[in-house]
Amino acid sequence: MTGPSLDDAIAGYLAYLRVERGLAEASLTAYRSDLEDFAMSRGAAASWAEGPETAQRYLAARGRRGRSADPGLAPTSLRRRAAAIRGFYRFAFGDGLIERDVAAHLDLPRQPRLLPETLSVAEVERLLEASGGEPAHPRRLTERDGVGLRDRALTELLYAAGLRVSEALNLDVEHLQRDVGLVRVVGKGDKERIVPVGEVALGWLSRYLAWPRAAWLAASGVGDGPGSPVFVTAQGRRLTRTRAWSIVKAAAIAAGLDDRVSPHTLRHSFATHLLEGGADLRVVQELLGHATISTTQLYTHVTGERIREVYSRAHPRA
Repeated sequence: MTGPSLDDAIAGYLAYLRVERGLAEASLTAYRSDLEDFAMSRGAAASWAEGPETAQRYLAARGRRGRSADPGLAPTSLRRRAAAIRGFYRFAFGDGLIERDVAAHLDLPRQPRLLPETLSVAEVERLLEASGGEPAHPRRLTERDGVGLRDRALTELLYAAGLRVSEALNLDVEHLQRDVGLVRVVGKGDKERIVPVGEVALGWLSRYLAWPRAAWLAASGVGDGPGSPVFVTAQGRRLTRTRAWSIVKAAAIAAGLDDRVSPHTLRHSFATHLLEGGADLRVVQELLGHATISTTQLYTHVTGERIREVYSRAHPRA
């Protein structure tokens, strides 16, 4: 059987992804890049249709790391490359371009289990302090003072309750139960959960709600009843995700921390610190709103790494 060239087969697959699957241009560019790299590998043009060996050799070679001339692909990139090639071969077999089901012989590399970035308790405290504070001159309040109070209330809540940034920004006033120290959160899949909030975060929230939020809403003519957002701009609009990220980033940099710190880092730190303090894994699962315990178990690896680190540093014969 004489089939199309590898380049023609790849072009046909990309057309299929664009027309029939409706893939976005960015995704198509990624597929094209992965498959072109495969097409340029040694022997691929001549033997790609004969069986799985060509693709297997290519993936094995691209997965080898540590060589100066060819550092190889990171595990996540290799998995994406393998998925692109397997999808291509599945298309080629389904369209009758090849006689053997090569895709059935191509296994995806195991998905690496990436440990989340976390901060120590001291680092979290530095970040929170850097995010904002009490006005320097309470009798001469400015919009900047109000922004500082709002930013501090937001970061305190993210850490105190372990919220996703979208969960915090979607909070409305009726979701806060400050008298009992609880917040009602609507998480992924519209699943609701009740999360406790500590006294420190509640204090900052109360100060922010009294001023500047109330003044901002009044000045913009926005009502403060049910459905009114907790975190707003000085114009009375709901705070955006982009702005929340920049708030945490700026606080991290001001605190001398890694600029990779994000709102999700506070959520990771929340879970890690609870487990280090002896919290039950099931309780942490409920607080985070995880659907399965396996997702929460990732944090036990983080705490294990930290235990080993402390042991190595503290034990005289470690």
